[in-house]
Amino acid sequence: MITACRVRRTTSCRRTIHRNGLRRALRSKDGPAVNIIEQLRQKPWTAEQVRIDDAHGGRAYVLPTAKLGLRILLTAITVLLSLFVVAYSDRMVVSDWRPLPEPWLLWLNTLVLIGSSVAMQRGLIAVRQGRIERFKASLLVAGGSAVVFLLGQLWVWRQLVELGYFAASNPANAFFYLLTALHGLHLLGGLVAWTRLVARLTHGDTRRLRMGMELCTIYWHFLLVVWLIFFALLLYS
Repeated sequence: MITACRVRRTTSCRRTIHRNGLRRALRSKDGPAVNIIEQLRQKPWTAEQVRIDDAHGGRAYVLPTAKLGLRILLTAITVLLSLFVVAYSDRMVVSDWRPLPEPWLLWLNTLVLIGSSVAMQRGLIAVRQGRIERFKASLLVAGGSAVVFLLGQLWVWRQLVELGYFAASNPANAFFYLLTALHGLHLLGGLVAWTRLVARLTHGDTRRLRMGMELCTIYWHFLLVVWLIFFALLLYS
């Protein structure tokens, strides 16, 4: 009788420890709580596992709504721009395709955009380390460089128009204006988010600065990659 009681108590203690351990793991903020091996060992059809599952009242992995929204946005933009890239690649092999000249200013604009992305990354590192002054400087450099890039793109447009490369005169011209306009519009959208981030900094709202900077940095890097792909296509054609 005594031995049986001890066995029951031991089994009960093990179950309690196992259940509490699962609860702590499931509530962890570091990521998915239960590893693959533990998942394979679980028996969801048993009453004990049902109680363990019911004890978990929240999500095992919490993804901030803002990050989820950004992922969806980047996915949609990627699909859209991919369609234009495919159309560009198919159209450039047709006989009426007349490539544009390569304005030297495009190279300079590319370097400016790379500098803007680097400044964003430095600002993200600074805000994570709590260096607000360095963060301010990097944020201003990143935004200012993005504005310079957009102005440089407009100047390229002006140069091409003065040389007679109108959008309606050739498919290559039309695609150039279309792709650069799409990229510029998305960068303008990024500057809107950048402006909101500067406003938070001005009003002393430092609590949300890190999340906002992370989102802006991801978006900046994404637009840099998009522009490098576009620029490579323009050089190749």
